[in-house]
Amino acid sequence: MRARLPARLPARLRTIRLLILVLLMAATGCGVGTTAPQKAGAPASGIQRPGTRADHARLYFVGPYGLRATTRPTDRPLLPQQALDLLLEGPTDAERERGLISEVPPMNGRLTATAATAGTVDIYLPVNIAELQIAAVSQLACTAAHSEVTGDEPPTAVDIRFHENLGRSPAPWTVRCDADGNVHPRTEDAPR
Repeated sequence: MRARLPARLPARLRTIRLLILVLLMAATGCGVGTTAPQKAGAPASGIQRPGTRADHARLYFVGPYGLRATTRPTDRPLLPQQALDLLLEGPTDAERERGLISEVPPMNGRLTATAATAGTVDIYLPVNIAELQIAAVSQLACTAAHSEVTGDEPPTAVDIRFHENLGRSPAPWTVRCDADGNVHPRTEDAPR
């Protein structure tokens, strides 16, 4: 003969199972551990007021891992000469703290740059281009390409023409700055 369980036992088992389930859920939590408040840095800043316009100059300096772009606020878009003058001043203290330097030698106001035509900048160097580090050439070319150049050309399609010895060299050396900040000679069959 088999023993019969009392009728109330299944209800009691359901209650015990439910209680065990609730205790297990409370013990495991939601997976988030308890932590104290964590420091996350300075609050957001620099948000423009609606209807105002902020301009920035994009300058290129040399960092530990190659050419690096940095931006500086300006009150208006800068022409190539203005952008290169800012570059020639060198990195700010904050940029130096990030490891940025300039390979462009002092040129004592003898470097000139003009936006010749839409999508073309002429840079007149007081020296032969072979006397400059390739990083310096890249700094000059990419900074000029990202200045306020007439036309709707993207910076990667701007021709930068280097004239050596303040234009006394026979023909300019034409380069383009790619999206990574590398300078490449412009070939005649390159798309405009």
